[in-house]
Amino acid sequence: MCKGFAVLQQTCIERAKHIKVKFGTLLQRPDHEHTENVIPFQKKPENVIPFQKNPENAIPLPQKPERCLETPLKYDRPSRAEASQWGKALDNVLTNNYGLATFRGFLRSEFSEENIEFWVACEDYKRTRETSKMEAKAKRIYKEFIQTGAHWEVNIDHITKDVTVRNLGRLTPMTFDLAQRQVFALMEKDSYRRFLKSNQYQEIIK
Repeated sequence: MCKGFAVLQQTCIERAKHIKVKFGTLLQRPDHEHTENVIPFQKKPENVIPFQKNPENAIPLPQKPERCLETPLKYDRPSRAEASQWGKALDNVLTNNYGLATFRGFLRSEFSEENIEFWVACEDYKRTRETSKMEAKAKRIYKEFIQTGAHWEVNIDHITKDVTVRNLGRLTPMTFDLAQRQVFALMEKDSYRRFLKSNQYQEIIK
């Protein structure tokens, strides 16, 4: 009986060892059922171009159209006596090439050049005789200066704007006359007075 008990004890020990080995193997085996949906850690890919603040191919934001303004240097500087006539009337400034260029430069320095640009565009339109060119220029003037929200929208009252829009239906050299006169009056009352006190003008008449 003692012999049988010894055999049984030995058998139990061997089975326990076998179970231990098997259990250890199970612990080391990956659980595919729970790991197949795990996203593995990815190393930072090489040769990746970092985000650039100002990429060369970036699409620029809409801006006001740039204009090639004539500079006073292109014209002969007026005499002191001639320039002093500018102080008597805005017309004297605008009919003089050097004066017009100087006045445009002054308004540009104040970021308020839309009025003089509109006035110059209207003068150019009135000198146009070919119908096709008149249509193209009238369309551009309306798009850049008259329509609501235009980049260079001028400050005219709604009656003047309505009349100008109606005039576009039948073009003549006087299509923009009402709007041009109103813009001229605004410049004469405001920016012209500041221009006469500006360094640009004072340097010419001193």
